[in-house]
Amino acid sequence: MSPEGLALIGPLGVSALDAAGWRVDAVGGLTLGADPVSYAIAYASTLVGNPIRAFTVRKEAKAHGTGRLIEGPFREGDRVAVVEDVITTGGSALRAAEAIRGAGGTVLGVLALVDREEGGRQALEGAGLPVVALARASEIVARLAGPEQG
Repeated sequence: MSPEGLALIGPLGVSALDAAGWRVDAVGGLTLGADPVSYAIAYASTLVGNPIRAFTVRKEAKAHGTGRLIEGPFREGDRVAVVEDVITTGGSALRAAEAIRGAGGTVLGVLALVDREEGGRQALEGAGLPVVALARASEIVARLAGPEQG
């Protein structure tokens, strides 16, 4: 949630969506991990003249107010990329995708900052959701190990 992190992640997310060929109307995922990533992408998208809206998927609907699972400017019929900070089992992204589909959205795929390489990618792809990860855990470990070990 640092300003430097948001400034880095937003443009990388927009570029990754473009590279994947996903022409999305909105991005979002299960709160709380997806929220700052989604908001950074939405902000960065305006800088390149292609605004993408961001929304939040609640873990459960509130008993008062609108009672919706999805909060923010999500619209029925939106083409969406589910956002994740990290993919471990894929469960959070699957929950978010279910809520989005239930609200009339079309899920084009999952965009994650990090794939922890613990089976989540396979679970998501097995459910028909393509996955784009900005980094894999093994890449981060190799980079931290240094050039003599990585």
